[in-house]
Amino acid sequence: MTRPSSHFLRAVLRWVVVCAVMALSLQVYFVLRIALMTVVDPGSTAFQRSEAWRLLTETHELRWRQDWVPQERMASSLKRAVLASEDAAFVDHSGVEWDAIEKAWERNQAAQARAQRNRPAPGGKKVEPKVVGGSTITQQLAKNLFLSGERTVVRKGQELVLTWMLEGLLSKRRILEIYLNSVEWGEGVFGAQAAAQHYFRVDAAQLSPSAAARLAVMLPAPKRFEKRPTSDYLAQRTQSIMARMGGVELP
Repeated sequence: MTRPSSHFLRAVLRWVVVCAVMALSLQVYFVLRIALMTVVDPGSTAFQRSEAWRLLTETHELRWRQDWVPQERMASSLKRAVLASEDAAFVDHSGVEWDAIEKAWERNQAAQARAQRNRPAPGGKKVEPKVVGGSTITQQLAKNLFLSGERTVVRKGQELVLTWMLEGLLSKRRILEIYLNSVEWGEGVFGAQAAAQHYFRVDAAQLSPSAAARLAVMLPAPKRFEKRPTSDYLAQRTQSIMARMGGVELP
């Protein structure tokens, strides 16, 4: 009776060891990739590649516009606007703002509860609750660079590990530079330079404060705002960001 049990325990132990080695190897790979980014610009992100594949399969053409430019060739108003809109405490935190995550969790739980109370009758149209995020710019970059869009505990844990790797290996200035050059700003539009040319027909260095604020406001949902460029929310939020840009500290 003991031999099958012994074989089973050894098999489980081997499986655990293999999984541990694979997990460690993956983390080493991420560390090396991030360390290389101190001197080499990333060619593309996991999110960009998934979007390119989606566009290719849906439209049968590859729409991808991205032109890497160093921070020196970006208007300071754009950097201030993005920080004011997305992560005002960027220079002070260590990659994660736990208070913001807790507040986002509470809002999402409340939204889920409202959705349950307002659940339609069988056969009715399902209304998804609005999900509010609490991610810093470093977290967003970690997710875009390496991870899929699925929302699981394991993926969120990996995102946090990658966030700490980015903060530990790269300067704040470099993190912001990579983020601004790779973030999505519309259907097939990635990075500040491509966005400035696509929406305003100027280089990223020539963006006015109002244009910079408008681009920053688009970031949570660029595809939606690309289709609704004259929405009242976009205009009002742009004015709000312009009023806050002066108080933002740049890395």
